Amino acid sequence: MTTGSTTPLVVDLDGTLTPTDTLVESIIQLGKQQPLELFKLPFWLFKKRAGFKANLATRLTLPITNLPYTTKLIDYLRNEKLHGRQLILATAAHSNIANAVAAHLDLFDTVLASSEHHNLKGTAKLAAIQQLVGAEFVYAGDSKADLPIWQAAQAAILVNTSSKVSNTVRKNTPIELEFPTENTGSFKIWLRALRVHQWSKNLLLFVPLLTAFSFQDINKLIAITLAFFAFSLTASATYLGNDLWDLDSDRAHPRKKYRPFASAQIPILTGVALAAGLLILGLIIAVNVSLNFFWMLLLYLLATTIYTWTLKAYVLIDVLVLSLLYTLRIIAGMVVLEVPASSWLLAFSVFIFFSLALVKRCSELVALQQRGIETTPGRDYRRTDLVVLWPLGIGSALSAVVIFGLFISAPETQVRYTSPQGLWLVAIGLIYWLARLWIKTARGEMYDDPLVFAVRDFGSRLTILAMIAVTLAAHFITLS
Repeated sequence: MTTGSTTPLVVDLDGTLTPTDTLVESIIQLGKQQPLELFKLPFWLFKKRAGFKANLATRLTLPITNLPYTTKLIDYLRNEKLHGRQLILATAAHSNIANAVAAHLDLFDTVLASSEHHNLKGTAKLAAIQQLVGAEFVYAGDSKADLPIWQAAQAAILVNTSSKVSNTVRKNTPIELEFPTENTGSFKIWLRALRVHQWSKNLLLFVPLLTAFSFQDINKLIAITLAFFAFSLTASATYLGNDLWDLDSDRAHPRKKYRPFASAQIPILTGVALAAGLLILGLIIAVNVSLNFFWMLLLYLLATTIYTWTLKAYVLIDVLVLSLLYTLRIIAGMVVLEVPASSWLLAFSVFIFFSLALVKRCSELVALQQRGIETTPGRDYRRTDLVVLWPLGIGSALSAVVIFGLFISAPETQVRYTSPQGLWLVAIGLIYWLARLWIKTARGEMYDDPLVFAVRDFGSRLTILAMIAVTLAAHFITLS
């Protein structure tokens, strides 16, 4: 049904004009801009919801231009405005936020919003609308709270509504238009948010199992497998937290803006609850593996948190921390298996993972370069830094190969391996694989974390499996 352009069209903000919740986003921004103010949140609740919103809105600047918007609805509103229809933004959000959104979109003739003493939601919003335009209006909304407004409206526009809410509205109100939810909150999207594909990084916990040749010990195999899941669940919790913290920079990034939280495909509060649940489960598993591993997991959690909050914004510091987080996984594997730390393995790990972290950073800069963007959102990197990062990353990769060569010649290696000379084939494989990663990066074909790329890329998989096979052969088989 179309009612015509003469009937005023009233539009909701949260969940409708934008699929996100500006109140929740404001709390996140408060944590980033004025973290100490978060301790005041419980006290602000005593001022009821309107006072709570006012305290938030007057203490921070919400990045309105970066918010995700329901583009199809906005296109429809622009067309209606061109035909002379009166458009009104009516929202329970605070007036500071509502006015900023209205100014940004340049669509609305009037704005109705919450003030310090008046929360404009449900029947209160309906009364404000009727006072402004009378009984004849069309309302665009999304939630159960909008039902009394739809019931009084001449027609309804349904935006991102659940099937239950949609069916209720249809019984009482003609439908002018509907903008259904597009694949929001599906299982596939949740897998993306949890970054299950990134769990492949945690296979590094198994490295000490291989280097110590303990893979025939079933107890150690079970312990390291449990440690893998504890690390992976905890990592997914940190990924959720990282994405929530990085909403602004992700939305300004050409690829990261499509992440589930940045694009508002998943509700923020649901993500927070899931992150807490995964973290608790991961820590419970860790305690059951061993107390020492539990402390290692807490160290990882602390390091990733500090990285997310501060260190990731500093050039080179971020990649150094990333390389250490990779190495920390190997050390955690040693702790679980109770094998002594190898200085050769740790030195090799630091250099190769520093190179891989630089691969990730360079791939982002190449992508920005292809789009003509000068700097990385949320990070202190510029396109011109590539002239330094290229040789630094490749040099670090070659340093890892040199360390591996020295390891082959070390007395303990000669004693431990039946045919240590066979490990030179592994060194050649390392040179090929690392060079392949850097060539892919230079071509702009590195779209993910290099370790995840290695799992997905056929050439990388084949090379890594060949290196593992040669290592095992060098240990068990005498080469004549």
